[in-house]
Parts: sequence; structure tokens; C-alpha cells
Amino acid sequence: MSNINPAIKRAKTLEYVFKVILGLAGVFIGLILPLAILIVLYKEASLAIDHFGVINFLTSTDWDPVREKFGGLVPLVGTLISTFLATLIAAPISMGIAIFLVELSPNKLKPIFSTSIELLAAIPSIIYGMWGFFVVAPLFGQKVEPWLQKNLGGVPIIGKLFEGSPTGVDVLTTSLVLSIMIIPFMSSVVKDAFNMVPPIMKESAYALGATKWEVIKQVMIPLTASGIAGGLILSVGRALGETMAVTFLAGNVNQIPHSLLDPFTTITVALANQFTEADTAVYLSSLYYIALILFFMSFIILYISKVMLLRIEKKWKV
Repeated sequence: MSNINPAIKRAKTLEYVFKVILGLAGVFIGLILPLAILIVLYKEASLAIDHFGVINFLTSTDWDPVREKFGGLVPLVGTLISTFLATLIAAPISMGIAIFLVELSPNKLKPIFSTSIELLAAIPSIIYGMWGFFVVAPLFGQKVEPWLQKNLGGVPIIGKLFEGSPTGVDVLTTSLVLSIMIIPFMSSVVKDAFNMVPPIMKESAYALGATKWEVIKQVMIPLTASGIAGGLILSVGRALGETMAVTFLAGNVNQIPHSLLDPFTTITVALANQFTEADTAVYLSSLYYIALILFFMSFIILYISKVMLLRIEKKWKV
């Protein structure tokens, strides 16, 4: 016993040290680091907050460095529009990819298709931006957008979405490229959620005479709704913070877009293009202010997605 007790005591000590280290790492990543970022952003944005307030800044479309009048409504609306459209395009495609990988793809090809989709997430955003600017934008500006104007421009309400000059550097192209960038994230989360459905539930549905489509529609999707929503919101958080690709394709025009063919700006574009040009304290503080707004938006969205993903895990544990 005398030889065992020191070993047990040493093992418990090492276990305690290990728990402390992991606990400190968790606290640092989950609390200290976000809090430190928040403090820095708030400190740097305090001048603009005191000068413009919250409501006035969020409702103002001004962005005039010469007169030192700044408002965050235009980049905020641009960020929300591009993120919404990108998610709208990516969601059905991601669902289709996840369904194909889980239910329809041959077993031998599943690893190949899965790896191919995941490789898209590894491509640097600047590559997407350059590809979008030099390939997609000219194609859309010369072929796709004129065709859309010709065929849909006369349709009531819908035609309003295609007014303006088709340049390819606009909301439509930006949203399309952004959707391609978030498809791997969304499809991976949805695929993992589908894989959590117990095989016995699908087999029972098949035994009752359900078709493959009925199993997907009535068993898999309802049971994984929280996971699908979590993947959707997680991808929204990814799209909110995208910088380089959007900088190439948005046009950096400080206006609220009224059509899919209008150039626009987002919070990340404004930060990337104007941060080095900020030559006054109020100008620089205003950029920190919109960065603070983006921080809150991203943090809230990622928190909601995590809660939804935890809900589906608890559902299966119960």
C-alpha cells in the first residue's frame, strides 16, 4: 500500500493540475479574450459614442470625413443585405449537399465528396475575392445581369431589383461569391446533424412503406431542425465577418442599395479601405464604433447558433 498511495497521490495531483490548466484556457478563450477585445473597441470608440450617440449613429447615413459627420446605417444595412442574400442562396444548396452525402451518395464516393466540399473552406478569402473580381464580375456585368434586366426588368416589383448599370461589382455578385464561401460550413453542420438521426428511426419509416424522400422530409429534417438552424446561423456569423472577398466585389460606395445591381459597402469593407486613411480622432473612433457594432452582431449570432446546436444534442441524450 505504501508503494501505491504515492502513485495515486501523484496521479491525482497531475489530474488537478491538468484540470486547472484546461479551466484557465477555457476562461481565457471564453471570457478574458472577448472581454479584452470589447474593452479595447469600446475605449477606442468612446469618442464617437460620446459625439454621435447610439441612436443617431445607427440611423444616420452620413459618412463625410471632411465635415467629420459619421453614421453607421449604410455599412450596417449593406452588411445585413449581403449576409441575408448569401444565406438565402447557400441554405438550399447546403441542404441538398448534406442530404446527398448522408442518404444518396454511394459509400465509396462519400469521402471524396466530403473532402471536396471541406476543401472549399480551406481556400483563402482573398482567392475568392480575386476569382470573383476577375472572373465572376466580368461575366455577370457583360452577360448575366444584362440578361436579367432584359427578361425580368419589366416584371412588377421584381424588375426593381435589377435596375441600374450592370457592372458586376454590386450586391448580386458579392452575395453569390459570399454564398459559395459559406456553403462548406453550413453543409458540414447540417450533414453532422443528419448523421445524428438514429438509424432505427429511418429503418422503421422504411419498414412502414415510406419512400426515401418521405424519410428525409418527415423524419430527418424535423428531428434535426435545431441543428439545421444552428448551422444556418453559424454560417451567417461567418458571412458577417468576411472582408477580402467583399472588399473586391462590393464597390465601396457609401449608399444604401436599392437594387441588386447597385454597388454598396459593408462594415468590413469600410474598415479595410478606410482604416489607414483615418487622419482625425473622430474619423478613427467612428471606424472603431462600427467595428464594435460588428463585434456585438457576430457574438450574438454565434451564441444563438451554439444554443441551437446544444438543443439537438440534449434532445438525443433525453
